[in-house]
Amino acid sequence: MATDFSPENIRKLLEFGNLEKPVQKHLKNVYSCLAISMMSAAVGAYLTVFMGIMQGGFLTCIISLGLLFWLFSTPHNRENVPKRLGIMGAFALFTGFSLGPILNAVMYIDSSIVPTAFLGTCVIFICFSVCSLLSPNRKWLYLGGSLFSGLSILLLLGLLNLFIGSQLIFELRLYLGLGIMCAFVLYDTQLIVEKCRRGDEDFIWHSIDLFIDFIQIFQKLMIILANKENKKKRRD
Repeated sequence: MATDFSPENIRKLLEFGNLEKPVQKHLKNVYSCLAISMMSAAVGAYLTVFMGIMQGGFLTCIISLGLLFWLFSTPHNRENVPKRLGIMGAFALFTGFSLGPILNAVMYIDSSIVPTAFLGTCVIFICFSVCSLLSPNRKWLYLGGSLFSGLSILLLLGLLNLFIGSQLIFELRLYLGLGIMCAFVLYDTQLIVEKCRRGDEDFIWHSIDLFIDFIQIFQKLMIILANKENKKKRRD
């Protein structure tokens, strides 16, 4: 069945009216946490780009992974919510730090690429989230196997290109990766709804899935736009 984008369905979506009350509450918590993560990442990116604090690199990646493991290993309960929110915010902050090198490189080419990529990411993320939430069944959950297979292909292409150094493979991997991450927004959004229906109410961890999707789309859009701008400058 096709997704129905009628005004009534859009109104229900904005109010989460097409979902059960517990799921509505869960999604509001998830998107609230996502907003907090985005603000924390923005602070981290600002500090590293404009103030030179914690330049992104191997150390920030290790710290981010450590925080993610700490969050995963901390049980979800009412007493742990403040602690886990703090860990989530720290993870997002260090994710912002890790964006420093790519942000600096892109801004060197054209500073307008960053806001353009961010706006494009917001539009993509919202559209795919709406599509997922308006779907009348669980059809997007069947994407899971294909998406993880796609990630394996991306990994193999990346390893192959270490030896070949092909621009074609680089661009293929870039656009394929963008498509896969967009599809992950569909998959993860619907998966969060189904997990909640089955009793998994860990809204903090669920928001991390969407946060990672957003950051990955943002990074890939920046690289695509920077690549196009570089080609344009070479032609000129």
